[in-house]
Amino acid sequence: SSCNNQKFVVFGVRPRKLQTFDLVEIRLVAGPRVGEAVPTMRMHADEVDIDADLVGRLVASQFPELGDLAVTLVEPWGTDNAIWRLGSDLVVRLPRIESSVAQVGFEADWLPRIASELSVAIPEPVATGHPDDDFPFPWAIHRWLPGTTGGPESIPDRSAFAVELARVTAEIHALDTTGLRPALNRAQPIATYDRHTRATIRSVSHLIDTDAATAIWDEALAARPHSGEPLWVHGDLEGNTLVDGRGHLTGLIDWGLACAGDPAVDIAVVWSTLFDDTSRAVFLDLLDVDDHTIARSRGAGIYQACGALGYYFDTYPLIVERAWHKLAQLGVSPRQG
Repeated sequence: SSCNNQKFVVFGVRPRKLQTFDLVEIRLVAGPRVGEAVPTMRMHADEVDIDADLVGRLVASQFPELGDLAVTLVEPWGTDNAIWRLGSDLVVRLPRIESSVAQVGFEADWLPRIASELSVAIPEPVATGHPDDDFPFPWAIHRWLPGTTGGPESIPDRSAFAVELARVTAEIHALDTTGLRPALNRAQPIATYDRHTRATIRSVSHLIDTDAATAIWDEALAARPHSGEPLWVHGDLEGNTLVDGRGHLTGLIDWGLACAGDPAVDIAVVWSTLFDDTSRAVFLDLLDVDDHTIARSRGAGIYQACGALGYYFDTYPLIVERAWHKLAQLGVSPRQG
């Protein structure tokens, strides 16, 4: 396919709308329904227990008009939120831990503001549930977004997919940041999380070549910081946040880390399982990404992958697999011996 016939400059005019494609469904876990106390995968020491019965009770008590709808666990599991499909058209998102609670209000506020500015679908907030005796946090009901999570097995033409993702990334970076919260997490300037990153690298010294990881981090620190005003960023572009049908990008989910920050955090998606060397070059060329931003994206990737590898090593094999892949793409090998 012809992938290099147009550049989507970050500060430029929004590109044209993408074509709309038919979609397939995200895979559901068979079995758990209301009345069956089947918990979701537990990943955090302070995680709230959530099962189908709890979800059904919350919906029935706070939104009785939806109380007869079937509740079905969605796979892959979310790390910040437990995700349950509600009937055929809705999805329930419940924060697993207190640090994820702010995502509920943020998405309810901001997703409706930006939906018309993007050429792919994003979740539509429908209702917000309140804490009660059964569940301590606010929670959300969104419109179900059809599709399947992105991965190499579902993207037959990675270069064509890179063109679509570059176009949407440019659209996000061109959004008006007025009123948007300041940089979070990996969207902050690299130097802001230097100490934390070095500690994170050390924490997986029994698993990886820490010299290689530290060298990449040092290169990120030495790179020129993002110049100009912070940009609107998604903040967590990964395979689990890209919804595609028939190999095409059709939607973005999981906006809980969106903020005004360093665009390198979104560029770091090129080190994920969605890309190979050829499609990575296509994406970086279309966005005119300079070497300094690439270096910062590599640093953000090191921080994210090392953190995920250590934190989820015994609980979430899919995230661990993605972390190993990212480290390999960045040039970090498993520890020998």
